[in-house]
Amino acid sequence: MMANYLLDIVILLTAAVVAVPLFRAAGFGAVPGFLVAGILVGPSGLALIDGVSEIGQLAELGVILLLFVIGIELKPARLWRMRRLVFGLGTLQIAITGALLTVGVRLLLDIPYRVAILIGLALALSSTAFVLQLLAEQKMLKSGYGRASLAVLLLQDLAVVPLLALVPLLAAQEFTIGVDIAFALLEAAAILALVVVFGRFLLHPILHRVAHARSQEIFTALVVVLVLGSALLTEHIGLSMAMGAFIAGLLIADSPYRHGVVAEIHPFRGLLLGLFFMSMGMSINLSAFLAQPFAILGLLVLLIVIKFGVLWPLASSFGLGTRTGAAVALLLAQSGEFGLILFAYTHQLNLIDAGLFQQLLLVVVLSMLVTPVIGKLAQRLATPPAGQKEASQEPPAPEPVLVAGFGRVGRRIGQILEMAGKPYVAIDFNSSLVLRERANGHRIFYGDVRRPEVLRAAGIADANLVIVTLDDFEATEDIVTALRQVRPNVTILVRGHNADQCRTLRKLGASLVVSENLEASLELAREALLRDHSDADEAESLILRFRDDHYASIEGKKPAKTTDRTGAERS
Repeated sequence: MMANYLLDIVILLTAAVVAVPLFRAAGFGAVPGFLVAGILVGPSGLALIDGVSEIGQLAELGVILLLFVIGIELKPARLWRMRRLVFGLGTLQIAITGALLTVGVRLLLDIPYRVAILIGLALALSSTAFVLQLLAEQKMLKSGYGRASLAVLLLQDLAVVPLLALVPLLAAQEFTIGVDIAFALLEAAAILALVVVFGRFLLHPILHRVAHARSQEIFTALVVVLVLGSALLTEHIGLSMAMGAFIAGLLIADSPYRHGVVAEIHPFRGLLLGLFFMSMGMSINLSAFLAQPFAILGLLVLLIVIKFGVLWPLASSFGLGTRTGAAVALLLAQSGEFGLILFAYTHQLNLIDAGLFQQLLLVVVLSMLVTPVIGKLAQRLATPPAGQKEASQEPPAPEPVLVAGFGRVGRRIGQILEMAGKPYVAIDFNSSLVLRERANGHRIFYGDVRRPEVLRAAGIADANLVIVTLDDFEATEDIVTALRQVRPNVTILVRGHNADQCRTLRKLGASLVVSENLEASLELAREALLRDHSDADEAESLILRFRDDHYASIEGKKPAKTTDRTGAERS
C-alpha cells in the first residue's frame, strides 16, 4: 500500500516537473501547468494514479498553507494604505458581480437560491496566486494597473472568511439565507476578536521563547503545529480547516516573527499547493465536457463577460482611466483557486451534486487556462502610449531599505534613515533584540537573513538597496551570496573590517564595502591634522586621496597619480 502511494507521488511530481516548465516557457504560468499535469495522469487522461481520493486529502494541506500565508499578508497597514480601492472598488466588485452571477446561476441551472448565492460569490472571486504571478512576470506589480488589481484581490481574500463560515451553515439548513449570512459575518467578527486576544497574550511569547533557543528545527516544528493545530481545531468546532489556517495567519500578521514563519512554510506551501491544483485536474471528468462542450463554453464566456462588464466601469469610476480599468477587468475576469476550494467543500457537504460540481470545476479551470492570453491583452492596455502618463489614484509606497543586522551599527543607520524620512525594514536573528527594538518603535523582524526564503518574505523584491551591518564575516559572505541569487540587480552596501575582507565581499557581489579599520584611521588622522593647525582644505584633500587610493586597491585598480605639497609626483 505504501509503495503504491509513493508511486503515485512520484508520478505526480514527474508530471509537474515536465508540464510546469513547459507552460511557463509558453507564457501560461505555473497554475495551468499543474492543472493540465493532473488531467493527464488522472482518470480522464492516462489513468496512472490509483489513489486519487488519497492524493486529494494530502492536497488539502496546500489549501491550508495558502490560507495561512494569506492571513499573514493581510496586514492592517497595507489595507489602510490602499483602503479606497480595497474597500471601495473591491467591495463593489464582489457585491455586484456576486449578485449578477447568483441570478444567472439560479436561472440557468435551476438550483435553490441558498446554493446559488454561494456559487455566485465563489465565481466572483479571482485567482490571487495566478494574477500575482502574471503581474510579477509582466513587471507590473508597482503600476497603477497592478496596484488596483492587488487591491481587489485583497478584498476578495478577506471575503473568503465569511464564505468559508457560510458553507457549513447552508449545509445545516436550519435558518433562512439571511440568517445564515448574518451568522457567517458574526462568526468572522468573533474570529477576528479571538485572533487579537490569543495572539497578543499567548502565541507571541511562545514564539519568542522558541526563537530565543535559536533552533531552526524546533522553530519549523512550532510553525507546522500552529498551522495544523489551528486547522484541526476549527474543523472540530464545525468550520473548515482552511478557516483555521487563515486564523493562524492573522495571529502572525503583526508579529515580529512573521518573516521567519513565512520562510519556514514557503517550501511546503509551493509544493502542496501545486499538488492541490493537480488533484483538481485529476478530479475533472473530460467526458462531462465532451458531452456538452457548447454549454460549458457558453458558461465560461458568460462568466468572463459578466466579470469584465461589472469591473471595467467600476474601475474607471475610481479614477483608473478607461485603458487601465479595462486592463484590470480583463486580468480579474477568471475565477480562481478559492472557487475550487469552496466548490470542493460544498460538494463534500452534499450541497451540490457531482454533475454540477463537474460543470463548475470545468468552468473555473477553463477560465484559468485562458487567463494568460487575456493577461497579455490586459498588459497592452495597461501600458500607456508613448508620452502619456498612466492614470492612478493611489501613490506607490516608497521602496524600503533592507537593513540586515540591527546591532549598534544597524541601529544608527536606522536612526539616520528615520531622520531622513526613508522607510526601512530590519532583520535580525536575535529574538530578544528584536522585541526590545520593536518596543522602541523600530521596524524590525526576526529571521535568519542568510536564507533566501527570509529575504523574499522580508520584501527583497521591493527593495532597491540593502545594507549589511553584521559583525560576523562568514555570515556577511552568506548574505551577500544569497542576495545576489535572489535579486541580482539590487544595490548591496556592506560593512567590512579590513582590506582582505573588503576584497572578498566585492568579489561576491557587494556594490560597496566600507572598511571599519580604514574609516576609523581616516577620522583619527583628520583630527590629528586639524589639531596640528594644518590647513583644513589640504587636510581634507589628503584624507580623500588616501581613501580613494585604498578603495582603488580593493577594486584591483592602480591608485591615481597625484602630487604632494612640495609638488613632487606620487602614486
